[in-house]
Amino acid sequence: MELKDIKSVYFLGAGGIGMSALVRYFLNEGKFVAGYDRTPSELTNRLIDEGAVLHFEENIDLVPEQCKDPESTLVVYTPAIPADHKEWDLFKNGGFTIKKRAEVLGIITKGKRGVCAAGTHGKTTTSTMTAHLLHSSHVDCAAFLGGISKNYGSNLITTDSSDFVVIEADEYDRSFLHLEPYVAAITSADPDHLDIYGNKENYLEAFAQFTERIREDGYLIIHEGLEVKPRTKSGVKTYTYGRESGDFHAENIRIGNGTILFDYVSPEQRINDVELGVPVSINIENGVVSMAMAEICGATAGELKDAMRTFSGAERRFDFHIKEKDLVLLSDYAHHPDEVRACARSIRELYPEKRITALFQPHLFSRTADFYKEFAESLSIFDKVILVDIYPAREKPIPGVTSELIYNHLEANVEKSLCSRAGVIEAIEKEKGNIEVLVSLGAGDIENEVPKIKEILKNRKC
Repeated sequence: MELKDIKSVYFLGAGGIGMSALVRYFLNEGKFVAGYDRTPSELTNRLIDEGAVLHFEENIDLVPEQCKDPESTLVVYTPAIPADHKEWDLFKNGGFTIKKRAEVLGIITKGKRGVCAAGTHGKTTTSTMTAHLLHSSHVDCAAFLGGISKNYGSNLITTDSSDFVVIEADEYDRSFLHLEPYVAAITSADPDHLDIYGNKENYLEAFAQFTERIREDGYLIIHEGLEVKPRTKSGVKTYTYGRESGDFHAENIRIGNGTILFDYVSPEQRINDVELGVPVSINIENGVVSMAMAEICGATAGELKDAMRTFSGAERRFDFHIKEKDLVLLSDYAHHPDEVRACARSIRELYPEKRITALFQPHLFSRTADFYKEFAESLSIFDKVILVDIYPAREKPIPGVTSELIYNHLEANVEKSLCSRAGVIEAIEKEKGNIEVLVSLGAGDIENEVPKIKEILKNRKC
């Protein structure tokens, strides 16, 4: 099926952050867009407001008539959809064209110059920052992001004036192997998704295969020290980057008074006094690689410096909801031990004298089983940890795997408690008088409680 022949698009898993960018793309193209998701959310509410016809009950009778013609309907699905899902069965056995999100992205962006950020962590902030740098410059770009850009209020950026398209390259289910990057960055390669890959070696091999996908006239920028062994085509130019070393790096880093400044150094130039719009230390590295990609694409020094200062971040990536002298609330998508550790250290650096509480919802039984000791080690950087029930997503429970595994391995000096998903608000009510800095962590549905938590904390003195 050619894109021009599509009249309707149906999404199985419409509310996923990556899928929703495609929902918006096809709405923007004037297609009839409908779909299913397991639960409503703020994001699905936004999509409905924008014109998507969504429902939250597994029921083939709720599939709109406009999406029942296999000749004109494209079905896009997430691998998280269970194999026995009734709607999945309807389309699978009905002669429909069915594609994964990444396959559709590959088709849409074919012939464009893809600017792709990949990695276990860092890819959402990096791709969102790169998109802002390019879109703010004379180069311009489109973008399909894995988070909501706070600058644009969306995970989709469109353009009529550029053939550059920024894409968050997701390694889950080897999805990024459907892309053909012009510029690719690999931010990290700490083993994850072992329920899919089986072991560390297979995970690293997928990243090596990703480098094979880079165009012959393209570029690879890889973080120093990664175990990934690139296998690029002969014409690909390969660079390294890091915080303070690599072909692209930062020098003269200054942190204080709520700001971070550094000098950006590339093989071609030096840009002094770059100011981070989101001043957390982890964004120094993210900023370096984003500036590197945008520089390669043609953005000027002045454009890069201005856009770095105005970058507002991505929702759920070190996202401040309250930022007062005696009270701080933020949320972060961190769901891997290394992400939790990076987030914890950044908060410690910002608030060295404050009592820091983490509300953490583990994501997936399999990830918890693989990394519960590492999660405990990372969470032990905080003063108090409230552990919530595991968010299962696509998985069935694994006997013996609960949040208690992490709880039991937290260091002895850490205050800790367990609570059910339904008991989150009650737990915050009990703790509110002791909270100075609270961070909500996880990739599940814990984010849905942040508005209520914000209200509780703001009203605690009333």
